[in-house]
Amino acid sequence: MTTDSPMTDEAVRGAGVEVKPVAGHIGAEIGGVDLAADLDDAVVAAIRAAVLRWKVVFFRGQRLDHAGHVAFSRRFGEPVVLPRRGKASPPDFPEIETTADRLELGGRFGMEHDEWLRRRRHTLLRGWHCDHGARVDPPAATILRAETVPPYGGDTTWANLAAAYAGLSAPLREFVDGLRAEHRLGVGYQPRPGDDAYVRHLLDRQVATLHPLVRVHPETGERILYVNGYYVEQIAGLSRPESGAILEMLLEQAVRPEYTVRFRWEPGSVAFWDNRATMHLAPGDTAHLDHPRIMHRVMLAGDVPVGVDGRASEPITGTAPGRW
Repeated sequence: MTTDSPMTDEAVRGAGVEVKPVAGHIGAEIGGVDLAADLDDAVVAAIRAAVLRWKVVFFRGQRLDHAGHVAFSRRFGEPVVLPRRGKASPPDFPEIETTADRLELGGRFGMEHDEWLRRRRHTLLRGWHCDHGARVDPPAATILRAETVPPYGGDTTWANLAAAYAGLSAPLREFVDGLRAEHRLGVGYQPRPGDDAYVRHLLDRQVATLHPLVRVHPETGERILYVNGYYVEQIAGLSRPESGAILEMLLEQAVRPEYTVRFRWEPGSVAFWDNRATMHLAPGDTAHLDHPRIMHRVMLAGDVPVGVDGRASEPITGTAPGRW
């Protein structure tokens, strides 16, 4: 299915759902839908079609509580239940992980959240990631709900990895189609001098997978430039200098402005994105603001990526399909 498939347009029109694209290659706002309601199958199909076409869709002014968030998510897949969550996450809803920027890692590893964030983003491209990209079966989608946001700042940005692949020259597409890369938890983190409790935490929980550098989307058939800044360690079979140069070039391709969309959050906003075809950049401009930013997310279970050659991703350590 291409982004111009008449099937997607027909599904949206038939459900009476209003879809307004907000950027040329990625992102659309959906109106006329109450996510807390008992949605009929036609509306669910229209939302799914919009996510597949625009990669991330946005809803404003929603009144979802935790139960409604989980119920809405279940219409699109099986929510992931994480074995470990932060203290801010609701204990009665194991499908929901709460991100409270001022609380998430403050003091937990001997550093405040803003320092932890800087160390994860010590280069311009390191902050870009897909959720749980080092797993052999990363989530298929993420549904993120805003409870409390600053009056300014705190935007999230997404990149369309299908458009990024299509924008490569034909010889380069042919070259990357056959490559595979190691994705490993924590390779984007810059350790503190001396002892670093967060490094010990990462080493105790290592997760790594050999993924195709180009994956085939299981629903649309699109080829996805399967890169991100935080997890990708090295392209298999290449030297480190070769791998570093190629990965930097591919990442710069993926985050070209024309392939991205930036969303301004409000309380009650919901973003629903295809984690198989996008990477995103969480905000880095709120640490100095005296305003909380509290978000709740549900991730949907995903499949094992498959490359252009039909070969599936291979686990290296700490990961197995369906086991979290």
